[in-house]
Amino acid sequence: MAAPAPLRLGFLMFPGFPMACLTSAIEPLRAANEIVGHKAFEWRLLAEDPVPVRSSAEVRFEPDALLADCGDIDHLYLLSPPTGQFADPRQSPARLRWLDRTGVVLGAFSGGIFPLARAGLMEGRGCSVHWCYEAAFKAEFPKVTPSEAVILRERRRVTASGAGAVFDLMLRLIEERLGRQCMTEVACWFQHPFVRDEDASQKVPVPRTGNTADRLTGSIREAIGLFESHVEDPLRISDVAAAVDMSGRHFERLFKRETGQSPLRYYRQLRLSKARQRVLYSNDPLREIAASVGYLTSAPMTRHYTELFGVSPKDERRLLTGLGSVRGQAELRSALD
Repeated sequence: MAAPAPLRLGFLMFPGFPMACLTSAIEPLRAANEIVGHKAFEWRLLAEDPVPVRSSAEVRFEPDALLADCGDIDHLYLLSPPTGQFADPRQSPARLRWLDRTGVVLGAFSGGIFPLARAGLMEGRGCSVHWCYEAAFKAEFPKVTPSEAVILRERRRVTASGAGAVFDLMLRLIEERLGRQCMTEVACWFQHPFVRDEDASQKVPVPRTGNTADRLTGSIREAIGLFESHVEDPLRISDVAAAVDMSGRHFERLFKRETGQSPLRYYRQLRLSKARQRVLYSNDPLREIAASVGYLTSAPMTRHYTELFGVSPKDERRLLTGLGSVRGQAELRSALD
């Protein structure tokens, strides 16, 4: 009996795309083909222009085909930093919309969700957004619902938050096409320790602790959740303590024991980290960014920002614009999960 036609995947590369996401997609598919002895999966590297595309690690990849000419694919995934823009802002999004109308599954890895949303293809849908881009994404795309899930598949849209999530997604495709045994063997080839459920939440670091938020006690996680949901309108620490049913003193003591810093310092750092996402990945004015993280004016935000990050928001933007290496360092974070 002849093998079924291969699943054809296209990977659309934008300059500065996270290389780890690309290799995390291709390598498990390659292994699956070797295990079953035929091409169950095919893939093509795509670009807007016929020139090599520089990845986040400064490795350049030669495209196999141009987006404008590509129609013989089943899935198309965008790989990009959050700052990625279409070289042709009229024709390329139109091409994506045409592919969507023909039934192609569209998706994005890490920062690739930004150009996919800019093409107008995510409104009214949910998507997985890497935690370090969440604030910038919410500000730019208020009609798109970001999710903390590592992978989200919804109505022919597939999004994965980072390189590890991409690997998990490919394992899912392998299982659906070739069965669980093949998927497990591929995972073991790469010593992938476990396969996360698609609705698993992203791991988020707790600053200065070497730990992740899911490892904290329930009451402290609840308090951090309140901090997260009140970035623009900061709560009083005493109100947060009462909300988690603790006295102010006990809350301060327990919070510092688990995170290494006071609730007030943690809360401020959280708000400033959200501000930094918009400084790095948007052109929003500083007064607007300051208001979005609970400051009445930009001056105190700038002072606290400089104290925490060692550079002012304006200078950081200037460096980001002028030095490709600085931008590359920022973009490398998109390969993490």
